[in-house]
Amino acid sequence: MKILGTGVDIVETHRVAELLERNGDRFLKRCFWPDEVAYCQSMKFPALHLAARFAAREAISKAFGTGIGGQLGWKDMEICRRATGEPFVVLHGKGEELAKSRGVEQVFVSLSHCKEYAAAQAVIVGA
Repeated sequence: MKILGTGVDIVETHRVAELLERNGDRFLKRCFWPDEVAYCQSMKFPALHLAARFAAREAISKAFGTGIGGQLGWKDMEICRRATGEPFVVLHGKGEELAKSRGVEQVFVSLSHCKEYAAAQAVIVGA
């Protein structure tokens, strides 16, 4: 197994909070899967957790070398949680197709956040 790509991103959490305030459900439906929204909204500060997942999408798109756009959209990626709390990535649609075409076996992701920032790192591995 070898590393096929890496990506990192950082997001100012206040910007995500502002998007939530201005666009609410429209922003959530455009960028996140229902289970992600439910998890984040169950937390004391939902914007922190949403910001981390937003950063994860950016980091994953950078690891693929595509950015967010024609080849990979916001909803082509989902950040899930194992019972242990470890985040993991599920690719959908174009994300799944892109991964198959490039021989991707797994996408690893790490999330972090504090009051002002959320960050994520992604590593894509394959044969």
